[in-house]
Amino acid sequence: MNLRWIETFVTVAECLNFTKAADKLYMTQSSISKIIKSLEDELDTQLFYRSPRIELTDVGEAIYKQCIQIIDLTNNISLEVENFYGLNKGEINIGIPPLTGSYFFPKIIGEFNSKYPNVELKLFEGGSRQIESKLEDGSLDIGVMMTSLAKDSIFESFKFVKSPLLVVVNKENDLSKKDFIKFEELKNKKLILFQEDFKLNDNIIERCLLSSFEPSIICKSSQKEFIAEMVATDVCVGFLPEVTCMELNRNDLSYIPLEEPTIYLNLSISWKKDRYLSYASREWIKFVAENFDIKIKNH
Repeated sequence: MNLRWIETFVTVAECLNFTKAADKLYMTQSSISKIIKSLEDELDTQLFYRSPRIELTDVGEAIYKQCIQIIDLTNNISLEVENFYGLNKGEINIGIPPLTGSYFFPKIIGEFNSKYPNVELKLFEGGSRQIESKLEDGSLDIGVMMTSLAKDSIFESFKFVKSPLLVVVNKENDLSKKDFIKFEELKNKKLILFQEDFKLNDNIIERCLLSSFEPSIICKSSQKEFIAEMVATDVCVGFLPEVTCMELNRNDLSYIPLEEPTIYLNLSISWKKDRYLSYASREWIKFVAENFDIKIKNH
């Protein structure tokens, strides 16, 4: 048994399809089949049911879990070497939300790069659901997401911003003169909401339903500039966090608070508990926390 066999077995176990596994590993299907057969012969056990469809056997399930740990440990060796040499090289995969990422992170990224010029920050933009999913599957090291973590959560995190959600309307709209807006007042308004992977959407729709109406959604977007332009035409009403409204600084729009209870954008820096964090990732977490004057535990 060697690492190549283990990686092949794990890929087949995750794809449950020899053709898809072959494509993913850039190998031929016959090569994949030979490796799995060799592994089964060496272990003297069947790892997969082949008919009517590919499934892991009970033994295969148990071995799959062990193989994941072996691959993680192997990857950790490379990370430990990186840690030994400090931050002369490395990369961090970070998920940030497009609505607020440009407000908080350009300055922090610039300062981090000045301190650690050889560490590459690979950014992924998406909503909280996407970022959470990518943290869970290991394709992201760190994520910025809207979350309220349960005690048994698989993530560790620290909160760094709490910003109220404001209603965004054209300056000529009849709602623009109000000090506060009740959700009932949006009953006959067309709304532009965020994409489905934004957890704020759930809060908005829930409040609409609690106010006895289904929201009339004209379209959805994750781009603050597009939301602002749509609202500026006065064909719809939108929602944006206060920090985003401050960044837009549009004179043709009005930003009005919601009547209590207010919906808040609560953003956290999060990472997976049981995943090994590289020295570079740990330094990034520490660096961001210091920028927001937040004390965190050592990692």
